[in-house]
Amino acid sequence: MIHFDIHKHVLKFKMPGGTSRGVLTNKETYIVRLFEVDRLVAIAEFNRFDSLSIDPLNTYNKELQKATLRFISLLNRIDNPNDASIKSLLQDYSKFPSIQFGIEQLALSYLSTSSPFHLFDSNFIRGESSIAINGLIWMGDANFMMAQVEPLLEKGFKCLKMKIGAINFDEEFQILKSIRDRFSSEELTLRVDANGGFDPESVLTVLENLALLEIHSIEQPIEAGQWQEMARIVEKSPIPVALDEELIGLTEMESRLNCIETIKPDYLIFKPALIGGYDAIEQYRKIHDKFWVTSALESNVGLNAIAQYTATLNQTIEQGLGTGSLYSNNFDSPLLVSKGALYYQNTVPWNIHL
Repeated sequence: MIHFDIHKHVLKFKMPGGTSRGVLTNKETYIVRLFEVDRLVAIAEFNRFDSLSIDPLNTYNKELQKATLRFISLLNRIDNPNDASIKSLLQDYSKFPSIQFGIEQLALSYLSTSSPFHLFDSNFIRGESSIAINGLIWMGDANFMMAQVEPLLEKGFKCLKMKIGAINFDEEFQILKSIRDRFSSEELTLRVDANGGFDPESVLTVLENLALLEIHSIEQPIEAGQWQEMARIVEKSPIPVALDEELIGLTEMESRLNCIETIKPDYLIFKPALIGGYDAIEQYRKIHDKFWVTSALESNVGLNAIAQYTATLNQTIEQGLGTGSLYSNNFDSPLLVSKGALYYQNTVPWNIHL
């Protein structure tokens, strides 16, 4: 007999995380566990992200409970995560992308033959390879942002991503320039993430300045939903443009295809909990082949699910999977960031303390 529990876990930042939407000090998420008697048989993270997720807040807890119960009712007749009954359940939750991704995790976790934490087989999960990731420079005043650079370089990151668009751009430019003055683009990749922080009229000037520093790419330069303006920016930009928030809320193949064909971005950024899980990523990959995968501030449970999937894609470009060390109360796990990469130490046990 399967029983389950749902825990809301409030992740606490070690230091405030600044974005163009404000400063984050904590992050709520949900952990769902399935048990047979007292044996853990499946675990997943359902990561609804305030201000970003489209999942309706007022019905979220009720729908999470219902979706988990429906999933459990299917367990005696599924033998693979692509079973039609699972696909039907996922389709019913198209307006709840984080629930879709959580159900996908539960299916893989329950059907795993080795451990509820082993979702995909790869050299990564066997501890034989790593995933190259970017280091993240959070927003703040110029001194705060500069202070983050050296520790990241000392940790061996070969790609740094800096959030821009919150303070004076001249100050942000000077921070980026100070890094580029020390390291060429061959030695260090620099990305920027605007989180929609610029307006369509002035952003091209920003992009022209960033091109002087050989910036790899800019994520979401203007607010999502302005497809024609974004298409114009992509066409005129001297540096590659990546779509991030633009993909949130597109729940059908038709709208996803229309978005990409209209904007013609250089890169896509996939955050599974915000766009509809692995299935959404697979749809986008049929449309566009240049991308990277990023966590959306999950705990190590969700990060594990994202990283194991990402490892199967054999990407060489740096991924955005370095967020596990942000929290003071994250779960103990085999995930380790070292020398600019994410590793899975398969001899280290999980400890889910709820």
